[in-house]
Amino acid sequence: MTHLLHRSIHASLPVAVRGEGIHLFDADGKAYIDASGGAAVSCLGHAHPDMLAALHAQLDRIAYAHTGFFTTDVAEELADRLVADAPEGLDHVYLVSGGSEAVEAALKMARQYFVEKGEPQRRHIIARRQSYHGNTLGALATGGNEWRRAQFKPLLIETHHIDPCYAYRLQMPDESDEAYAARAAGELEAKILELGADQVIAFVAETVVGATAGAVPPVADYLKRLRAICDKYGVLLILDEVMCGMGRTGTLHACEQDGVSPDLMTIAKGLGGGYQPVGAVLLSKRIFDAFALGSGFFQHGHTYMGHPMAAAAGLAVQTILKRDGLLGNVRDMGNHLEAYLVERLGNHHHVGDIRGRGLFRAVELVEDRATKKPFDAGLKLNARIKKEAMTRGLMVYPMGGTIDGQNGDHVLLAPPFIVVKSDVEAIVERLGDAIEAAIASI
Repeated sequence: MTHLLHRSIHASLPVAVRGEGIHLFDADGKAYIDASGGAAVSCLGHAHPDMLAALHAQLDRIAYAHTGFFTTDVAEELADRLVADAPEGLDHVYLVSGGSEAVEAALKMARQYFVEKGEPQRRHIIARRQSYHGNTLGALATGGNEWRRAQFKPLLIETHHIDPCYAYRLQMPDESDEAYAARAAGELEAKILELGADQVIAFVAETVVGATAGAVPPVADYLKRLRAICDKYGVLLILDEVMCGMGRTGTLHACEQDGVSPDLMTIAKGLGGGYQPVGAVLLSKRIFDAFALGSGFFQHGHTYMGHPMAAAAGLAVQTILKRDGLLGNVRDMGNHLEAYLVERLGNHHHVGDIRGRGLFRAVELVEDRATKKPFDAGLKLNARIKKEAMTRGLMVYPMGGTIDGQNGDHVLLAPPFIVVKSDVEAIVERLGDAIEAAIASI
C-alpha cells in the first residue's frame, strides 16, 4: 500500500533507485534509456559528477535564505548569466521553483505593467488552442489543453484562444509556408480587434509547442509576424520556453532561431536539469522600469523563490552546457535523431508526421496516413506505446488528444544533451518496436 497520491491511482509503477548518464534503474536492476528526459527535464542526464559537486558545495555554504531578508551570491550570479545569454532586451530575472510558477508570475507582471503605465482597462489574455502553460489556475486558464481544463473551467479566469501554427493539421494542401504563417498569425490580429485594441494585456505562446501537440515548430516567419502584431497594438508577447527552451532545440532559447525577442519569457525544466526544482521569468527593461519608476515592487512572491540550492543547480547547468559544447551536440544529435526517425518510421503506414527541432522531436500516429484520420481515442494508443516502450527499457512521452484535446496520438522524444549516435539509434529502434507492438495489440 502507498500513502502517496500518485498521478494515476491504479498504476503499478517501478521504483527508481539509481540514475547514471542517460539511464535510470529500478529496484529490480532493470535499466531504462531516459529518451524523454522525464518531461524534457534531464538535459545532462543523471548523476552528472559536476552537478553533484556543485550542489554539495552550495549546501556547505548556505541552503536557504528568505528573499524578503537576503539575496545570495549564487542567485545573483545565475541572474547575471541568464541575462548575458538572453534574447535582446531581456535584462532582469525572477527566480521561482518551476514552470507553472513562472507562467503565473509572467501573467501578473504583464497585468501590473499596464496598471503601472496607467492602462488598467487592459485585462484580456490571448493564447492558442492545444497549448500547455501549466497546471495552476492562471496558467491552466491560459493554456489550450481542453482535457486538462474541462473539469476546472468554473474556477478559471476568462481567456481567449486562437488556432496554433500546426502545419500538419491546419496548413492547406496548396498553401505555401509563408502564406500559412500569414494566415495563422492573422488570427491574433483579428482576436485583438474583436476584444478591443486597448483591452488586451498579452499574447502567450510556446515557441515550439510541447507535450500537448508534440514538438510543433512555427512555420516560416510566423513568430516575427506575431511580434509585429503585438507591437502594433501595444500587446506584450510572452513566450513560454519551459519545455522547449534552455538548449533543447539546439540554441539556448528556441526563439533565437526565429529572430524574435519576447517581452517576457518563462523557462524551467532544463534550467535545473532535474537536479533541483527551478524556473524563471526573464523580463524586458521596459517592464522592469515600469515597476521601478512606479510602485517600486512586484506584487507577488513565493517562499522558495531564489532558493540558493536551486540557483546553484541552474548555474552549474549553464556552466556545463558552455564548457562541454553541448548545444552543438544537441544540433548534431538532433539531426541524427530526425534522420534515423525518418529512416525507421518515415514510410510507416501509421506514422503521419515526424517533426521538431534539435533533441525535441515527436512522431504523430494516424490510423490512415492518406486522410490523416487518427486512431479511435478509446483505444488509448499512446498509453499502449508507453507500456510497450517501458517493457523494452525505454522512457518516452506519449500523449493523447494531440489534435483537439480528445483525438490524436503522438510520442515526444527529449533525450539528454549528452547522447551519442549509438544512443540515438537504440532509442529509435526501441521506439519503432514499441509502436509496432502497440498497434498490433489493438
